[in-house]
Amino acid sequence: MHQLNVIIVGPNSFTSTLDELKSFLKFNSLINLINKDHDVILFHHDALKDNKQKDFINKSTAIKIYTSDKKNASSNFDAFLELPVSLNEINSIIENVVAKKKFNQNSSLKVKNYLLNKNEKKLLKNNNFVILTEKEVQLLELFLNNKKPISKNDILSSVWNYSSDADTHTVETHIYRLRKKISDKFTDEEFILNNKNGYYL
Repeated sequence: MHQLNVIIVGPNSFTSTLDELKSFLKFNSLINLINKDHDVILFHHDALKDNKQKDFINKSTAIKIYTSDKKNASSNFDAFLELPVSLNEINSIIENVVAKKKFNQNSSLKVKNYLLNKNEKKLLKNNNFVILTEKEVQLLELFLNNKKPISKNDILSSVWNYSSDADTHTVETHIYRLRKKISDKFTDEEFILNNKNGYYL
């Protein structure tokens, strides 16, 4: 993993203190460099009083960590640090928030016009969802990773580790059940398609 770039925004007292301590920080601190590539914005609540800084914070898609000596932290940001704060707390919260965001990104996949949440084993669309089995999640991942139809034998070896000469209806049964779940919940008859070459999304 590359070293995180953290833009630090706020009044001089806040930014200069962190600049003096940057050798103890576990990230690359960019003091008020609001046009630089960044992973995280660590900002003091006073930054929201400056229109240029506030505009930058609001428009950025990076992780936003709000620091304040007031306990009523805004919930519009990814994390809150109450001042005064220790260096360990700063390092820890940045590492934790980044790790959590990456975990969540890796656990959610777009499948057609649905969202697959691998952690909760849910396929979601428009506030509706179906619960999937582990094998159904693996099937969907296999289809997503292959742009061409996949044969029954390839599905058997990839998902079930069966040899291609195994005489089984496992694939057909699982795909039938998955299609039925999608059809019953979302009335989508075109979710998993098949042709002479195999199954595909």
